[in-house]
Amino acid sequence: MRLNDGRVLPAFIGQALRGEDLTIFGDGSQTRSFCYVDDLVEGIVRLLHSDYAYPVNIGNPSEITIREFAEEIIKLTGTNQKVVYKDLPTDDPKQRRPDITKARAILNWEPKIDRSEGLKRTYAFFKTLTQEELMETDHYNFDKYIIK
Repeated sequence: MRLNDGRVLPAFIGQALRGEDLTIFGDGSQTRSFCYVDDLVEGIVRLLHSDYAYPVNIGNPSEITIREFAEEIIKLTGTNQKVVYKDLPTDDPKQRRPDITKARAILNWEPKIDRSEGLKRTYAFFKTLTQEELMETDHYNFDKYIIK
């Protein structure tokens, strides 16, 4: 996960680590759900090994508002940031929550890592970034991710 790729999780953690206020677009009532990468990969692998050839939602149906999520990040990071509100972009979805009924039935899959544990693991990763990496605005150099 790249720090400044526009998604709320890396944006909030990056802002907290840099000592910046957390930016919410809109009133924060829009919802998101977060699936830890280990669970996501497991679901995709199960789908690849199945005989099912149609779309299947892989994700975590546990939903949270962006406002509540910002409060969780502030609590997790132990920082004193404020939340600032900006206009909601017109194309921003109000709700994101996958229906994983097919994944449960066809793949015998559902996420195992809850949001709290996934956030702890993700935050631990982001804390390993250098100050230079925390301040980067563009993340297009993938060299360190390529196994040689």
